[in-house]
Amino acid sequence: MSDHQESLRALDHVVLPVAGLEEALARLNSLGFTVAAEARHPFGTENACVFFSDDTYLEPLAVASREECEAAAREGNVFVARDQAFRFRRGEGGSAIVVKSGDAAADHERYCEEGFSAGDMLYFERPLKLSDGAETMAGFRLAFAADLRSPDFFLFACQRVNALPADRGGLERHDNGVLGIAAIVLGEENPSDFQYILETVFRQREIEAHSFGIGLQSANARIEALTPSGLSGYYGICPNLRERGLIMAAIVFRVGDMGVTERLLADRGIAFVRHGARLVVSPVAGQGVSFVFEDIA
Repeated sequence: MSDHQESLRALDHVVLPVAGLEEALARLNSLGFTVAAEARHPFGTENACVFFSDDTYLEPLAVASREECEAAAREGNVFVARDQAFRFRRGEGGSAIVVKSGDAAADHERYCEEGFSAGDMLYFERPLKLSDGAETMAGFRLAFAADLRSPDFFLFACQRVNALPADRGGLERHDNGVLGIAAIVLGEENPSDFQYILETVFRQREIEAHSFGIGLQSANARIEALTPSGLSGYYGICPNLRERGLIMAAIVFRVGDMGVTERLLADRGIAFVRHGARLVVSPVAGQGVSFVFEDIA
């Protein structure tokens, strides 16, 4: 493997602010996802994650204690402060892309040098319940990157100080046949204005530019930033780009058998449309962004 390929960052997870976990769990379960047990952060937020066999995951994020969140934000917790701002402006949706890191402190230094640091690093621990019922303590060190021109989107590097268990039992098996995240799709009127922050966070200088936007390949997923015409043409979606700045428009999932996915959605009364070879599910409460399913082939 070349030095360039070794330096590429991999997608770790996607943060999806939701109004409440109960509604999000109901929606995700209806879509055929297996959802992990609820977990509480020490600064007032809570999640119930959806893990995939490619070592990526979704993080539906809710507020467990408004008072604790407000106190954490006042103390400089970037994660909570950005979450509060996103909820105020947009309610639900996709607020952050997270990349894997082996050294979040080095990433923080790099973000500062490039002018993209969003604030102080964050370290926290929380109990993690394993599939066999046992508990361990998971630790995370985060370094944040943002562009002031995109108030509704940020990125951060996540270093797992105490690694999550490699075997998550049945949590990585999903009735809809999803194997992992193939792409994250962002929307913006002029995507190339935000090329440099994506290059910096993913350590990827090879950018594909075209008339509908830009794209880059991370170590394990595509990252696309498309114009409204690109979003419509490639994915058949028309998110509300009410002002300038990147927003998360869609998550593209990799499935093993599209027939299995389509039958499940139809049997459960989930509205979807076919757009070329893809299935597209529009966002509703508890989902936040468009979910797109594509075949691994």
